[in-house]
Amino acid sequence: MRAPRDAEDALRALGIPGGGYAEGAWIRQPLTLEVADPEDDTVVAAVHEADEATMLRAIAAVDRSVRDDAWPLWQRRETLERAAHLVREEASRIAGIVSRESSKTIREATREVARAAETLRLSAAASHLLEGETLAFEDTARGAGRVGWNRRVPLGVVAAITPFNDPLNLVAHKVGPALIAGDGVVLKPARVTPLSALALLDVLLRAGMPPQRMAVLVADRAASTVLVADRRVAAVSFTGGPATGDAIARAAGARPMLMELGGNNAVIVAADGDAAAAAAGIVDGAFGVAGQNCLSVQRVFVHASHHERLVADVVARTRALVVGSKRDAATDVGPMISRREAERVERWIDEAVDAGAHVAVGGERDGAFLSPTVLLDVPRDARVQREEVFGPVVTITPFEDVEDALAQVDDTEYGLQAGIFTASMSLAMRAVERLQVGSVLVNETSDFRIDSMPFGGSKRSGVGREGVADAVLALSEPRNVILTLVDPVAGSSTQGDVGGADA
Repeated sequence: MRAPRDAEDALRALGIPGGGYAEGAWIRQPLTLEVADPEDDTVVAAVHEADEATMLRAIAAVDRSVRDDAWPLWQRRETLERAAHLVREEASRIAGIVSRESSKTIREATREVARAAETLRLSAAASHLLEGETLAFEDTARGAGRVGWNRRVPLGVVAAITPFNDPLNLVAHKVGPALIAGDGVVLKPARVTPLSALALLDVLLRAGMPPQRMAVLVADRAASTVLVADRRVAAVSFTGGPATGDAIARAAGARPMLMELGGNNAVIVAADGDAAAAAAGIVDGAFGVAGQNCLSVQRVFVHASHHERLVADVVARTRALVVGSKRDAATDVGPMISRREAERVERWIDEAVDAGAHVAVGGERDGAFLSPTVLLDVPRDARVQREEVFGPVVTITPFEDVEDALAQVDDTEYGLQAGIFTASMSLAMRAVERLQVGSVLVNETSDFRIDSMPFGGSKRSGVGREGVADAVLALSEPRNVILTLVDPVAGSSTQGDVGGADA
């Protein structure tokens, strides 16, 4: 454990004022939770770990801010616009933080910073969604003598819980829509990657966010349960695994929730598909961020006529990937988030091999580094086929009948995204109609999204949709205003005796 002064100095060197933030103030002591670089286990910095009492005070302060602090829509929009500008302006520093605490290479971290700025810009631009609409009283006899409209109002305090794999942009996706909607946020970032969230909070404060509108606290399970169960929390926005999602739902009870719970994404390469383009996309989509990506390509189903050629192309491209230090701009694949996670994925590979699978390339581990792995002849009941691997592993399976391939894509409890390579519009639309997923990508792998589109999945992949516009609507609600017109002479309602006050 670092000495207190050393811990503060390490944060300051990163441009982060403290190791937590609550009640409108940075928390500078105690800083007891060390954040390590997964590449070599060196300590990057230390942060504050909140207890239950600290969490309760943080919720109370954000709740007061939502109720008492005037922060009109135009100011919220300008704050987010300034924040987007600051993120772009400070991209190099912020990308360094993202890369040091996470699995991302410096190139991947730089791309994430650009996306986070875009997410904040889109959040600011979504202000028009809060304008509401007029109510159609003239379209019913029961509406005589009345006019009205609705406007969207904030829900209140949003509990936001984010994962390690996109430690900046996924925070922006929780925070940006909530703030433009007028909500307050208590953010619990992943324990292993809290620094990116703290850096973004600092940007938002400098951009003009009211000081008590948001809290950022790393917390253990007990304090996290306090967060999602507190009656002052109006909504929960969570990205992570389904088991944790279930636990949150049990603790939170009936209240609005947004949950993105992962995927076991597949790609189909049809007989008329471009196998070369598919191979390039598969390698890029399977091994980026060492496979720790909810949209990662995990399963490939290829028509038998392309199988041999596609496997050879994917294997050759995989061998060409540079696995190494995140700091090197030439590196394609860095470490997994921890040695423990790398060992878990290695066990899953070994299980598949024991069941009859063949390693075409990869499968070697060195600490937290796991070489990109292509598996063939994998049984359908192997964990690497049925569960989310969240590591640098892809399976390739041949098929003769495309209907069988479509059925195999759906043969999982997940349904986030899927891709199909085909020249046939009818087959593409068959996949769109058949597959139980949130997005079907034609002549593209599963590993693509833009930050403005509705984002989420079917089945166990989540609840609701994120993407900026959809999140703004989910984190606000319509409030109707109904005016009964009064005759200024008679002093009575002009509504007549039509209708009544019944529901």
